[in-house]
Order: sequence, then C-alpha cells, then structure tokens
Amino acid sequence: MLLSREQILKADDLRTEDVPVPEWGGDVRIKTLKGKERDAFEQSMVETKGGKQRQNLKNFRARLIAKCVVNEDGELMFSPPDIEPLGEKSAAALSRVFDACQRLNGFSEGDVEELTEGFDDAPSEDSTSG
Repeated sequence: MLLSREQILKADDLRTEDVPVPEWGGDVRIKTLKGKERDAFEQSMVETKGGKQRQNLKNFRARLIAKCVVNEDGELMFSPPDIEPLGEKSAAALSRVFDACQRLNGFSEGDVEELTEGFDDAPSEDSTSG
C-alpha cells in the first residue's frame, strides 16, 4: 500500500530513547532529530575560511549530544553555550550517549566520511598539536 501525502505528514515518526550513563549517575533521554535539524548539524561540520572549506570536528560529540538530549517534556536540555562544558565530561560517558544518538538518528561512519571527504588536510587555525 502506498502512503498518501496526508499519511506521511501526520505520521508520528519521532522517537525517544533512554540511555544509561553510570558516570553521571542515571539515564539521559535522547530524541530523533528532525530532517532539518540533522541537515543543520551536518552543515555545522563544515566551515569556510579564506574561500576554502574545512572540517569542523571541534566538540563533534558534544554538539550532536546537545541536539539530541531532551528532558521529560521533550525539550532540549542544552544550548550552544553548554557545548564547551559538555565537551569537558568523561570521554566514556560522551561516547556512550553519542553512539546512541548516532544509532537512533541513522548516522553511519560512511555518513561522516562523506561529510568530511574532499577537504584540505591542513589543520584549522583552532587546532593544536600535543
């Protein structure tokens, strides 16, 4: 059976999932991104400086988590100023939540590779070596 326009537009296809994060002492709720939210996130991975496009992987995990973690009412818990301090949290905890966000939203490693291929290999001005 083919779906009608009305059926597609009325479909409730946005899900949430609770993710245990023992490092933080409980669970966090993540949500499915809307198409336009995912597009904005993917667009944020590219920055243009001096006419050249470069990868913007700074706080990549924290940025996706900030777009996915919601409270009990389904409202985003984090805003852009929270991304830096969120990025200071345990890498293990962030990876656990990030992996769940990635899975729930259908991101694959191929998606990330596609977003970052064809860029200059030169480090961005913000990067440092350690």
